[in-house]
Amino acid sequence: MRTRYTVFIFLLFAGSLRAQLPVTAPTVDSLTPQKLRLLLDELQNGPLVRHGTVAFSVRRVRDGQPLFDYNGQRSVAPASTLKLVTTATALAVLGEGYTYRTYLEYDGVLKDSVLTGNVYLRGTGDPSLGSHRFADFSDSPTLLRTWREALLVAGIRRIEGSIIGDATAIRALPVPDTWSWGDMGNYYGAGASGLNFGENMYRVVFQPSRTVGQPAKILRTEPATPYLRLLNRVRTGPAGSGDEVTMYNAPYSTQAYLEGTVPAGVSTFGVRGSLPDPAFAAAFALLEYLNKTGVTVSGGAQSYGPGSITSYESPAAPPKRTLLHLHTSAPLVELARYTNHQSLNLYAEALLLTAGQTLAKAPVTTQEALERLTQFWRNKNVDLNGFRPKDGSGLSPVNGLTTNSMTSLLAAMTKEKAFVMFYESIPVAGESGTVRSLARSTAAAGNLRAKSGTIEGVRAYAGYATAADGELLGFAITVNRYQPGTLNAVMSYVERALALLPEWNKTASPATPSTE
Repeated sequence: MRTRYTVFIFLLFAGSLRAQLPVTAPTVDSLTPQKLRLLLDELQNGPLVRHGTVAFSVRRVRDGQPLFDYNGQRSVAPASTLKLVTTATALAVLGEGYTYRTYLEYDGVLKDSVLTGNVYLRGTGDPSLGSHRFADFSDSPTLLRTWREALLVAGIRRIEGSIIGDATAIRALPVPDTWSWGDMGNYYGAGASGLNFGENMYRVVFQPSRTVGQPAKILRTEPATPYLRLLNRVRTGPAGSGDEVTMYNAPYSTQAYLEGTVPAGVSTFGVRGSLPDPAFAAAFALLEYLNKTGVTVSGGAQSYGPGSITSYESPAAPPKRTLLHLHTSAPLVELARYTNHQSLNLYAEALLLTAGQTLAKAPVTTQEALERLTQFWRNKNVDLNGFRPKDGSGLSPVNGLTTNSMTSLLAAMTKEKAFVMFYESIPVAGESGTVRSLARSTAAAGNLRAKSGTIEGVRAYAGYATAADGELLGFAITVNRYQPGTLNAVMSYVERALALLPEWNKTASPATPSTE
């Protein structure tokens, strides 16, 4: 497995080592590019992708020299490889040590252990608040206990008011406007809020029938979501069929439609969905916990921000608040690593908005954040012709990015202070993250740092490879609109193509652009 040491060798010592080598007449070793082009021709012109697009770009990152171009100027859907653009931007703009803060506050008057006023959870867009993924940072149950303890330390035993989730730090609506209706109600379609909580997910627990085709009963949700109305059309599928449920819901809507099947042969089966109002969900969770543990709250849960499932609106002149507790997130480098290793859409959207707001020095919408991101890289001479981003995660099916633009940005990122941390945030092919099964038993395994991308009809990979001579290469491959049901056959070509990257020789000819 390539380590940070490898990257530092490339960045700091490659030039001096090259200076010590004897000068020889250059030769042209075109065997690897020839093999790669023949392989891609076979894929592009064969039955698997004849009506779609295969695009591949390889670039030497130390000087940005293109080494291989196959349909590299065609704008294609990048799927989740777009997260590399988002995390690179966030690390370059915010710095690897950036942290989010979440505040527990109150207003009103505190007298004789009674608070006549409201308690607030005020977020700044932390996508990891209450997540279970970080061993050294509080998950949702731990945070609820911490917040209750902070109230008790302040002498608050009763609250004559409400618990309010304040999501005003982000003005953008939670879900980009080109996301699919079939995606946004599911767990991977959880949108970003000024106050996120528990990765903005909930779990619906079903009791499948003993008979295939019969309705599956909803037993409960985890956490409890009595404010949601679940219209259940889920039935029982064959044993071992897995999660075939689609949840349909929209931001700030309390009604969700559930269709599809859960497998027979198990007593219960859980399916994850996205919360329509994360700020309200956080406030409701704290309200329920306080009432159950002896701190009574006379009012209910409320939320405000760009929208709300309640009718509560932020006052024009908010009253003065007193800080009770400050929660600090894991550093950005850890958030970026999880974003790229686990392909977390919520994290990518949150990082996009945070970087956009930092660049704009003002609240931004998703589109405004993308405009700032684009200009940031254009100012660094990155080729972004054909770049048509619609979100930060790649979930939108109408995103457009050329593979040449991707490798141009990957080369530019090597000049940023945060490059090593960015490089290490990308999973290793055959070993980790969503590419742990990619190209095993080939030269690519343990060599490539690669982010995967998958949406319907699209398979993509992008990242870095180390060539046989130690040269660091940026690469991007995308297969768009392959024939349905042929993914395994397509992946055979993709893995063979990726396995050629470690064979690359620095004396290979520069790229000749091609459009097949």
